Formats: sequence, C-alpha cells, structure tokens
Amino acid sequence: MFDFLKTMSRDVKLIRQSDPAARNTLEILLTYPTLRAIRCYRLAHWFYIRKNFTTARIISQWARSKTGIEIHPGATIGKGLFIDHGMGVVIGETAVIGDNCLIYQGVTLGGTGKDKGKRHPTLGNNVLVGAGAKVLGPFTVGNNVKIAANAVVLNAIPDNCTAVGVPAHIVKMNGKKVHKVTADIDQIHIPDPVSQELCRLQAEVDSLKKELSELKKQ
Repeated sequence: MFDFLKTMSRDVKLIRQSDPAARNTLEILLTYPTLRAIRCYRLAHWFYIRKNFTTARIISQWARSKTGIEIHPGATIGKGLFIDHGMGVVIGETAVIGDNCLIYQGVTLGGTGKDKGKRHPTLGNNVLVGAGAKVLGPFTVGNNVKIAANAVVLNAIPDNCTAVGVPAHIVKMNGKKVHKVTADIDQIHIPDPVSQELCRLQAEVDSLKKELSELKKQ
C-alpha cells in the first residue's frame, strides 16, 4: 500500500509539473486519462510477468476503452512517463520506455509486421514523441531525443538528436544543426528536410529555365 501511494504521489507530481492546465490534485486524480492508463498498465503488467496473460489483457483492454490509450501489458515502462491527452496512443508488447519520457496523443510505438521476438522500439530516457508520430520497429531511440509531430521513425536515432519528417531525418545532433532550422522543436515550427530539398531542386530548375530562355533570345 505504501509503494502504491508513493507511486501515485509521484505520478500526480509529474503531471502537475508537465501540464500547465493541471489545476489541483483532485482534478488530476479524477479526470486525467494518463494516470488511469498507467495505473492499469502497472496492474496488468504484474499479472503479465506472472504469466496470467488473459487477466492482463482484460485489464489493458478495459483501460483502453476508458482512456483511448492502449498499452500492452508486456511493455516495459520506466518512471515518470507522461502521456499528454493520450487518445490514440498505442504501445506494443515488446516496447521499452525509459524514465521521464513525454508522449503526445496519436503516437504509435509499434512493429512493422516483419519481425519476431523483439518487434517494437526501445526509447531511452528523457525522450519526447510529438503528436501523431509513429515509431515502428525493434530499434533504439537514444536518450534526450525529440521526435517531431507526425514523424515516421523507421531506424535507430542516437542520443541527443531531433528527428522530423516522413521518413524521419535527424536535423539536430548534440546541440548542433544538421540542417538549417529556424527554431527548436515546439510541435509547430518544425522543419521538413524533404520539403527543403524539393525547394532547392525547384530553385535549380527555375535557374536553368531562365538561362535557357536567355539563350533562345540570343
């Protein structure tokens, strides 16, 4: 009971620190789906590791119906996970999430359908996964990584990187820009390296057209 209350207190404190809309403890306890989903996950995981798989899945599916957050009871989740809003979040059976991670709504930590055994990604500590992002496959996303909203990550990402795009590209590593960006990731002003490359190619085509037009005039 003491461990349960200690864990609950830590989760509530985390939500108050992470969400500026959180007004008080009672509101968090009664209305925050992330709190209910993670509590149910912990209970389901307890049954799962004791090979009571049916009970574990019943609990996880009940939590899914109530919160819109689907966490497979086989997943491994560290301390301090905050799922903001949460609707549509899916976390697969062999996914591993480190400490102090932040996941937004619509995120999938899933598989590609081609792998057996370890099928889902591993997130390090202090990872941010933006709204709608898909991280698919049995690779590792390093510590302190930021994944932009709607990015599709299909390969490993080293520590201290920012990744954007479909498929995801690294645009910042160890505090240094890999591609020119205008601002740090903020879920709104996110550079798209594919779009940037297309713009560069369009500029080259326009330049060639201009040169060709001038030659015709001569």
